[in-house]
Amino acid sequence: MLIAHNMTNDDLVTLIIKQINSFFPLSRDEENKIEVILPDVLERVKKCFDASDNKYYHKNGRVYFNPFHSGQYCIYLYYLSNSIFNQGNSILADKIYYLNKVMNGCDLFYEVELPESFMLDHPVGTVIGRAKFQNGLMFTQNCTIGNNNGLYPQIGKNVRLCTHASIIGNCNIGDNVILGAYTCVKDQNIPNNSIVFGVSPNLVIKQLK
Repeated sequence: MLIAHNMTNDDLVTLIIKQINSFFPLSRDEENKIEVILPDVLERVKKCFDASDNKYYHKNGRVYFNPFHSGQYCIYLYYLSNSIFNQGNSILADKIYYLNKVMNGCDLFYEVELPESFMLDHPVGTVIGRAKFQNGLMFTQNCTIGNNNGLYPQIGKNVRLCTHASIIGNCNIGDNVILGAYTCVKDQNIPNNSIVFGVSPNLVIKQLK
C-alpha cells in the first residue's frame, strides 16, 4: 500500500499520538499499544480501500492511503479504535473514537462491527449504529442507521445511503439497494436490487435494472 508523502509507519504513529494528545492525555503504555497494532490496522485499511473504485484510493495501480484526506482518515480512525477495543482497551478506543468525531464530524462507534469493505463520502453528521452489515456499505452526509425499541437493521451487500437517508429499527435491507436522498426506512424490509424513496410506511420501491 502506498502512503502519501512517503510516510512510514513510525510517521503515522507520531501523527496520531500528537493528535490525540492535543485533546486527551496518552500514557506511554497507550502509545505503545498504538505502535504495536498499527500494521494490523493498515492491513484492514488496505482491504477496505482495495474494494473501492474511488480514484483517490488508488495510485499507479496500488492502494493509496492519504492521511490528509478526511474520508480516508475517518475510515482509518474507525479501524484503529475498533482494533484497540477488540484487544480489550476501551479507554484508548474512546479517545480515538472521540478524535474521529472531532476531526470528521462522523459517529463510527468502535463497538459497531462495520464490514471489511465500506465507503463514505463527506460523512459529516452521519451516525452509524449497531446493525448487521455486509460488504459494500456506502454512505454520505447526515445519514443514520440505528435501533427502534432495541431492534436493529440487517443490511445486505452493496447498500448505498444518499444524503439524509436513514435505516431505523427492525429492517432487512436486501443486496444492491439504494436509499434516495431523505429516505427513511423504519421497521420495513426492502428486497434485493431496489431503489427506495420516501418515508415509512409510505415508501416507493422500484426495481433496479
